[in-house]
Amino acid sequence: MIAYLDCVGGLAGDMLISALLDAGAREEALRAVPEQLGLDGVTLRIDRVERHGIGALHLDVLSGADAPGHGQETHSHSHSHGHHHPHRSWRSIREQLSQADLSEPVRARSLAVFSRLAEVEGGIHGVPPDDIHFHELGAVDTLVDVVGAVTLLEDLGISRLLCSAQPMGHGVTRAAHGVIPLPAPATAALLIGAPVFGVELEAETVTPTGAALAATLADGWGGLPAMALRTVGYGAGTADFPERANVVRVLLGDAIDTETPELVARPEAEVVVLETNLDDVNPELVPDAAARCFAAGALDVWTAPVMMKKGRPGFVLSALARPAHEEGVARAMLEETTALGVRVDRRRRYELGREERTVEIDGQPVRVKLGRLDGRIVNIAPEHDDCAAVARRTGAPVKSVWTAALAAARELR
Repeated sequence: MIAYLDCVGGLAGDMLISALLDAGAREEALRAVPEQLGLDGVTLRIDRVERHGIGALHLDVLSGADAPGHGQETHSHSHSHGHHHPHRSWRSIREQLSQADLSEPVRARSLAVFSRLAEVEGGIHGVPPDDIHFHELGAVDTLVDVVGAVTLLEDLGISRLLCSAQPMGHGVTRAAHGVIPLPAPATAALLIGAPVFGVELEAETVTPTGAALAATLADGWGGLPAMALRTVGYGAGTADFPERANVVRVLLGDAIDTETPELVARPEAEVVVLETNLDDVNPELVPDAAARCFAAGALDVWTAPVMMKKGRPGFVLSALARPAHEEGVARAMLEETTALGVRVDRRRRYELGREERTVEIDGQPVRVKLGRLDGRIVNIAPEHDDCAAVARRTGAPVKSVWTAALAAARELR
């Protein structure tokens, strides 16, 4: 399923979460996030609000004195740097996410978002990413924003995320380091290469968290893609701008091939294979390197044992990617392993036309991937993570859910 983010009033992490909830993501999946992260005393408040006559959901992350029962004003974090936040290092956030009770895809994508933030902040302040201490971005609300957004994208079964151009406000705002221009330096750096345009608002319309989520997770930028629309959701920011509705709209649907009436095999699809030989890396770090490669756009990542020089046992770390993601995957390999170089080999491959559909098993959605050749379905693959999730909820064996999903998918045309 495709998700398109129409950033009408800008983009922030809580706005994205609210829009995904409004579009049908499960609230219980979001409410489990603070406990999964080990955040004590954190509660979530979800309200229905209105912005320029548009009904939308709004999320507040409440903690400490802001939590219910303390008699203080509710903390709203969507478009403000004015609150006091604890400082957290990238190391501590990485360790917290590594130990959190999250699915591996959610963990990997959340780490990728924070890694992108750390790299950008390190470049702005002239220090290595590991030495970065997040200020506004280190608060518990941002941890919930990032992991919550990634969790809900997985919950909805989003296979492709596209994003509109970003409306950028102007002016200044006070942050931990002093008075800074808008858009914030981190926001501007994160959106290099993305389409942006200025709006007549002296306000922060796109937060660093929102920019990091879009820059890391979006598969593309631009206009609304062709899709069979399923549902629409609206998420509101805290401010109520007079000039435009402060909302993010998410449109969910199934992809439509507008070029040809049927999905067919493409005889010449170009890919790159990136490889590096390793004999001195801690094996425990290899899954992290693979996750980073996937986050950078790799289509597949694998290892194979080899005998290295001086009779040392080692392995080859390989990744398959589109040419557009070559540099990002190579950077991931070099930064996450002990490699001094990465080989790149351009290949052509035959590809089936691919389509993702959803079937229901015991009332629960399960994604299935269909492979077509000359319009015929020749391969069907239920999504294992979805089958496992249904099995956990229903108590059925995973193999039974997988078999039922396969049978249901055979009825598709």
